[in-house]
Amino acid sequence: MNRKNRDAHDLSWGMWLRKMVCVPIFVLLPFTVAAQDAAELKAEQSVSDRLKGEHPLTALMREKHSRLRPELVGKHPRVYVDDAGLEVLRQRARTTHKALWQQALVNVRALKVAPPKPPAQERRVQNEVGMGIAEAALAYRIEGDKKYLAAAKKYMDAAVSYEVWGYTYNKPDVDLAAGHLLYGLGWGYDLLYNELTPAERGRYRAKLVRQAKLMHAFFAPKAGKTYAYSQNHTSIPIAGLGVAAYALYGEVPEAAQWAALSRAIFDRVLEIYSADGYFYEGFEYWIFSVPWLFHWLDAHAFATGEDLYDRPGLRNMHKYVAHSLLPDGQYPFDFGDTWEGSETRAKRGKEYPRSHPDGHFHTNWNLLYRIAARFKSGDAQGVAQWLQSFGHVNKEDYWSLLWHDATVAAVPIEKQPRWHYFPDHEVAFWRSDWTPKATALAFKAGPPEGHHAKVMLEQFPDWRLSAGHAHPDANSFILFANGAYLTGDSGYAGVPMTLHHNTVLVDGKGQAREGEGHDAWKDAPYARLDKTRIIEAKLDERGVRIRGNATGSYMPELGLQRFERLFEYTVESGVTVTDTLEAERAVAFTHVLHSDTTIVANGERRWRIDNGGARLAIELVEPVSVEATIEPNTLVGAGKPGSVDKGERVVRGERLLLETPPAHSARFIVKLQPQWPPAASR
Repeated sequence: MNRKNRDAHDLSWGMWLRKMVCVPIFVLLPFTVAAQDAAELKAEQSVSDRLKGEHPLTALMREKHSRLRPELVGKHPRVYVDDAGLEVLRQRARTTHKALWQQALVNVRALKVAPPKPPAQERRVQNEVGMGIAEAALAYRIEGDKKYLAAAKKYMDAAVSYEVWGYTYNKPDVDLAAGHLLYGLGWGYDLLYNELTPAERGRYRAKLVRQAKLMHAFFAPKAGKTYAYSQNHTSIPIAGLGVAAYALYGEVPEAAQWAALSRAIFDRVLEIYSADGYFYEGFEYWIFSVPWLFHWLDAHAFATGEDLYDRPGLRNMHKYVAHSLLPDGQYPFDFGDTWEGSETRAKRGKEYPRSHPDGHFHTNWNLLYRIAARFKSGDAQGVAQWLQSFGHVNKEDYWSLLWHDATVAAVPIEKQPRWHYFPDHEVAFWRSDWTPKATALAFKAGPPEGHHAKVMLEQFPDWRLSAGHAHPDANSFILFANGAYLTGDSGYAGVPMTLHHNTVLVDGKGQAREGEGHDAWKDAPYARLDKTRIIEAKLDERGVRIRGNATGSYMPELGLQRFERLFEYTVESGVTVTDTLEAERAVAFTHVLHSDTTIVANGERRWRIDNGGARLAIELVEPVSVEATIEPNTLVGAGKPGSVDKGERVVRGERLLLETPPAHSARFIVKLQPQWPPAASR
């Protein structure tokens, strides 16, 4: 398929597919395949049919513990610390945590940046106000300097001045900014309660009550209501509601209901959270989303005495961070929605200033301090120190004062395993060593939210899957060597497509229900997606041998019956990718390979990619007959909130397409050899 035709169909394919589904598809496909898919979809619909009568959250609100500890009733502060806890923090700030605390004081945003004036509709600016309140309020309670008190009040007044918390044009008062501001103003109110005049307390409390009521009304359970429990658009607003609830508990009668609702929703959020530590939305969203799990967990634990941290996904979180980071420490293996791909890696584009403020990678590495402290994990402490050594930065440095346990001895990164396989999400990572010049690779072949999601969807009919940040990229891989990103992903896409990844197309079409919007997985039966998996994984000193089966990620309409990929790497031979493909009718199979830079023909059935100090030599061993095309890697970039799939067409690097003539089966063997330094012919 030529480029013109491909561009014409890549966004219309999804709509065509839906139309075809509405006609008698059984005349096009063998009955057994179509019937199987229909049965899978019917099984998922039967789960939704169980969502009748009393909503499951209503029962959880009654049963789960969300009451304020008796000794905290009528006292402030009480959300994350009390007066005794503040004194401990003051001692830390002068001794064991002095350097960390001084770093936090340098970055107090309320002293450096004026809060935006209402209506404050620029992207993410209200989020900064929420965090700025908490930061300045804590600085005042530790330092006692009135300049921090004045700064905190300035930001609190700004929060009150915003009639709408969030964007007026998309989910006003109930989305991300509202969560940030409930958290910030709630904790600020709690920390500064005894420093505020009665009039100030009344004004801040009234705004908190108004916004919390709106949030509660939006998320309150009712018959048939479903929730995107694994999405940050649920966990962040509800974390903010929980903090506000404990700040106002006993002062306004509604606060008890807010606390009960946040506890009930987080019961689901935590139950469906990663079973192996991998974060399905991608590294950018780990940075953005996970702090809010901690903010709710910490507030709930201190205010009620119930610690809910002990989950496998949290206990193993540091493994995801360590193995996701590229050897040079300046970018991750970027599966899922992660900035702008080649643009961000080249230190350009609109997202680079946000991902790397002042040239420093923003990873929120101090989250691992909390994991290290809670689980007494020297490995997590070592990963935190490793990220810190690269000069990474945090959005909320002030939390290091609370999270860092200096008594946990760090295990140096060099003494930690260099490879890891996440069995639930089916992602494997390997690197030759922990130096910046290491050869490193990653392979992914799992369902969008892991295998455990299938079980949870069956157990929780109130869970609405919303996996738009996970891409249709089964059996894809990323390769890094000698300080250079050689081949891999395309970054955050408004309309994620299989074409954007190092995997395979069938008649120019890809996985799941791609092409209709931001969520490629919408209405794709999870029982079918769950069949995607790594069926062999061997990782050791010499290299890797991974076999992935991605057949289940392609819908039956395509007629694909088998897509197994054998991914092998040794230092001597480089990477060999062997694809075994079978279909029920004659189709064209396309092997896709990406580059941040140009792809250059380098002889018959050979190509090369040069990037920085490394080269990737590409050789097609099989099949003999293919149409090779090098073209710009065009995609739909992310649009504004509420219209993510309406972004502009952008180009991020190039892609090599190796397409077979129509056939019932095909086998690709592609060799990829990292080389350095680049040859003189470059």
